[in-house]
Amino acid sequence: MRGLNCKRIQVDEIWSYVQKKQRRITPADDPRRVGDQWTFVAIDPATKLVPTYRVGKRDGATAVEFLNDLSGRLANRVQLSSDGLTTYIDAVEQAFGADVDYGQIVKFYEAEPIGPGRYSPPQVVRTERAVIAGDPNQKHISTSMIERQNLTMRMGMRRFTRLTNAFSKKVENLRAAVALHFAHYNFVRIHRTLRVTPAMAGGVTDRLWSLGELVELTSN
Repeated sequence: MRGLNCKRIQVDEIWSYVQKKQRRITPADDPRRVGDQWTFVAIDPATKLVPTYRVGKRDGATAVEFLNDLSGRLANRVQLSSDGLTTYIDAVEQAFGADVDYGQIVKFYEAEPIGPGRYSPPQVVRTERAVIAGDPNQKHISTSMIERQNLTMRMGMRRFTRLTNAFSKKVENLRAAVALHFAHYNFVRIHRTLRVTPAMAGGVTDRLWSLGELVELTSN
């Protein structure tokens, strides 16, 4: 997908793990291939199109790769929104330079003891919007759509579901599952509110792909 005319983009990252959880890693393990893995995802809130994603560690190098790939797919200046992860600030500057309107939304949570038996996140008590670069419309500094996309991923790929015994044994398996998920999401699955696929809404294709076509392409 190239030359996209997105006006606004929201980005976020979602956690999973490969082979073993981070606390189980030993000196004999390759830390790049096992333990925590984060999938960085971008979404156009207007068309629901996911133009790019990146599986890797939650670090500056992965964030730069992710945002460089995103910037290379866009045909125009966009308004970019993220949460308060500081890694994004340098990554956005490296990927977009001055050619972006970028804002962060920072959430503040109620004080709540963390311990065994707690299965839900604490409640958000307030949020603050911060202009980081350019001149973003503060009304549209938001991550609500990308956070809803995180739920779609958890519902569609069991290896992202929390508190289960499902996980990827190899990082290649995780990347393949994510690639297949987003190919199906963008081109095959009709979005309920759009009544077309995100790829059709975004002008990437003018028709609905079949599941058979997707399977055929992945086997080539």
